[in-house]
Amino acid sequence: MGPYFENPKPLWTPPRPPFTAAERLRQLINRKHGLHLENYHDLHKYSVESYTFWLDLWEFLDIISSVPPKKVIENGIMPEVPVWFPEARLNYAENHLYRTDDAIACTAGGETGVVRDYSYRQLRELVRQMACAMRRHGLQTGDRVAAIVNNTITAVVICFAAASIGAIFMSTGSDMGTPTILGRFCQVKPKFVFAETEVLYGGNVIDLAPKISEILQALSKHGLQQAITLPSLVTGKEITILNSSPLSKFLSLDDGHELVFEQLPFGHPLFILYTSGTSGTPKGLIHSAGGALMQTKKEIRIHFGANPGDAFFQWTTTGWMLWNGMLSNFSNGSRLVLYDGSPFHPDIRTFLKFVNDQGVSVFGTSPRFLAEIHGQGIKPLEIGPFEALQTLSSTGAVLTSPMFTWAQKAFGEHVHLTSTCGATDICATFVTGNNTMPVYAGETQCKTLGMDIQVYDSQGNNIEHTGVPGEMVVVRPHPSLPLYLWGDESGKKYRETYYSMYPGVWRQGDFIVINPATKGIKILGRSDGVLNPSGVRFGAAEIYSVLEQFSSEINDSLCVGQQRPQDTSERVLLFLKMRPGHPLDDRLVAKIKSAIRTALSARHVPAFVLPVEDIPVCGSKYCRLSL
Repeated sequence: MGPYFENPKPLWTPPRPPFTAAERLRQLINRKHGLHLENYHDLHKYSVESYTFWLDLWEFLDIISSVPPKKVIENGIMPEVPVWFPEARLNYAENHLYRTDDAIACTAGGETGVVRDYSYRQLRELVRQMACAMRRHGLQTGDRVAAIVNNTITAVVICFAAASIGAIFMSTGSDMGTPTILGRFCQVKPKFVFAETEVLYGGNVIDLAPKISEILQALSKHGLQQAITLPSLVTGKEITILNSSPLSKFLSLDDGHELVFEQLPFGHPLFILYTSGTSGTPKGLIHSAGGALMQTKKEIRIHFGANPGDAFFQWTTTGWMLWNGMLSNFSNGSRLVLYDGSPFHPDIRTFLKFVNDQGVSVFGTSPRFLAEIHGQGIKPLEIGPFEALQTLSSTGAVLTSPMFTWAQKAFGEHVHLTSTCGATDICATFVTGNNTMPVYAGETQCKTLGMDIQVYDSQGNNIEHTGVPGEMVVVRPHPSLPLYLWGDESGKKYRETYYSMYPGVWRQGDFIVINPATKGIKILGRSDGVLNPSGVRFGAAEIYSVLEQFSSEINDSLCVGQQRPQDTSERVLLFLKMRPGHPLDDRLVAKIKSAIRTALSARHVPAFVLPVEDIPVCGSKYCRLSL
């Protein structure tokens, strides 16, 4: 099987495969088309060989539309962006706000300790008020609405209200710096901007008024017509900022009209999401309403296994695509749990207690968070039983084999532990989990339905069955391909970004390998950050996997390659952020190097192991740095 895989032993096996959404979808397709798909892999094969799959999925997900689809796709060849479901008309917000009952739709909590529930009826009314005010202030289909907001119910309401009108929505967290926010918003010239004025994070009250004032002044030169400030998240009081209106005044124009959902094409622009911008100005990716709805609802229901009535909690900020993705819980009928603040304040135990007390069924987090729990010696099951927890999903970086094994034991043998890999570029996942198959330590279970993932070598050959790592590529269109990049009228930048290495094939830039025995996937890091000392190519994730045994001493790490003009080959540098009371001395460096040599090889051993005060983050910990 090659050096990347040990003898596979399942960490978890599905308790009730016949009762999963994936199985119900497989059976529906078999009945409709007289097929004999026997398992998930057969289902995935069908999903990437027949565009009819997307019609089947439309039916299975109960997509609401005023004009149902007939034809699936026009022009199914990349790099052109196809037109999906050309006749269909729908509204993204309507698919999320179709319920008007008093069941709980959303629970909002945070550092203040105050937890509030919102029913479907209340959520729809809040959106109606906001949408009426937006229309009265002149917002129209195609206008841009920007928000500098925390992860609160207000952020959700602004997004759905804009979508009901057909406006294009973009958001950032309130912690983002002024130059970064302006670098994004000045590109797209929003007509409306909503902004926080005072927030609480890590136990500190943060006055945003000076920053927001500066941002609004700059945006006034780029077509801004309405600036709306939100009340303090600490006191609830309105804070006056020049050339803006408080939210209460903005909403006073609500005329009581019913909520209207503009019926728009499947490919109507909905979100603008931004890449990390590690080289030049961040790219604004335009995502379609239909694509975002269909892909994220598919993942929540089928891959995460969230059923109507379940509670879904993804810790995120409004500046990460996971925030946009989790909104489809409303469409799925599952309760969405929001959290505003730091998971480390006052401590991790308090945060985990919140997860347990809310009866969370699907908990989305990151390897960094899990490593922190492990490093602090916290045992989650001593905090609460986590009886409702069905799925623990990790994303944002590589979840190593040791952390897989620890997390499975820490949260309970019954929990379906998944590691996913997606991207802002598609507002969806490429590879993910499903609850019809076993979980193996260190492996992502499967390719996401509808995503034709392959592994290419440098010559463009598919090597996925060899157990040799290569580039993760997508060879067939799917509905959440970004429509275009903002300002890229010719499409030149779009093609250069995704199709320059393999013509007609989407290259994501991740280095992966597939286990021939289990068909599980290992993400080895960014392909532009593959390490190559003395001709041996490997991903930084292999080093991180070894470092898990030192989590009580090491807080965080970054492994990169360096090749100076005078060097004949690349050397590996390992930077370590140590925990308080654990200095990086010669003894520990020797232990770390010995562990890497034993687990991997002598060629994997870093040339230097260096202490640092902090680890830079630029969208992913596995970005390559120029040293």
